[in-house]
Amino acid sequence: MSAKGSETRVVGSAGIAQALKDSPAVERALGRSKLYLLISWSLLYPEDDEFLDYLQSGEFVEDGRSALESLSRALEGTDGERAKLKLTALAKPFDQIENWISAECVNWQLSDLQAEHRRVFSNVITLDCPPYETLFGNDHVFAQAHVMGDIAGFYKAFGVELSRDIHERLDHLSVELEFMHFLAYKESYARCHDGAEKTQVVVDAQKKFVKDHIGRWVPLFARMLARKADYGLFRYMADFLSDWIDFDQAYLGVTPQPYSEADYRPATFNAPEGQSYECGAQDQGNELSMLLNEVGAQSFMDKDKEKDKEDTGPVGTA
Repeated sequence: MSAKGSETRVVGSAGIAQALKDSPAVERALGRSKLYLLISWSLLYPEDDEFLDYLQSGEFVEDGRSALESLSRALEGTDGERAKLKLTALAKPFDQIENWISAECVNWQLSDLQAEHRRVFSNVITLDCPPYETLFGNDHVFAQAHVMGDIAGFYKAFGVELSRDIHERLDHLSVELEFMHFLAYKESYARCHDGAEKTQVVVDAQKKFVKDHIGRWVPLFARMLARKADYGLFRYMADFLSDWIDFDQAYLGVTPQPYSEADYRPATFNAPEGQSYECGAQDQGNELSMLLNEVGAQSFMDKDKEKDKEDTGPVGTA
């Protein structure tokens, strides 16, 4: 098949010109998708050698730098000056992680990485830096249930099915970040295949999820994680996470109302009787099994579209 035929197949009736026009937007979505996934995977408890091998081989740092470089290039020529400025701070943690790997992690076994995860996150829910959204700003189980229900609504609207390979709650940080990875990846696909309307559905979902969820509790969590970890992988990822959420809020053009230290009044969350929350948030064979139901997603997004009209950002148009 000719080059022209191949490009037409990718973009359908939009044609080659549209593919070239949208390629920076596609690259921005792919770069964001990859970085969300890297953060998600790095904070999940390592069940096997896979993530340790990924670190020790240098591929984790290499993939992170590559995604940042691609994202930076794709932002050239856009109006998102505030986002571009914030992006410059994101390279340092990967340099620190690279140095940490060569100095310490290169000789680690899986048990060492697991022990480091337990040191920071504990075997039970630690209140020093709990990676669960419903423990932030919700000092009553009914408020927690409401937040959990809203998160479940996002997942359901996009046909998300959570892996049973790893058991975690719906509001675990790694799961929420991987959901953003999925949405950003879906955006890249929609820009190539689905047209402006369906692309906007996925863009709006990202804005709402950052504004209503990730952007509210993750900044405080990242500060708590930095204090608790103090050094090593999780300290560097805490710094990266903080700067990344700052960047993505500017990129999406949303202004969440973040929780402060005074808002942190956790209560114990108990799942309703007969229910459990299980999820997986790993790549390389354990990634979430996600299916998009465009009709359901559109219905879910429409109900608050008027409320969020004021939110704008460089991804707001297909």
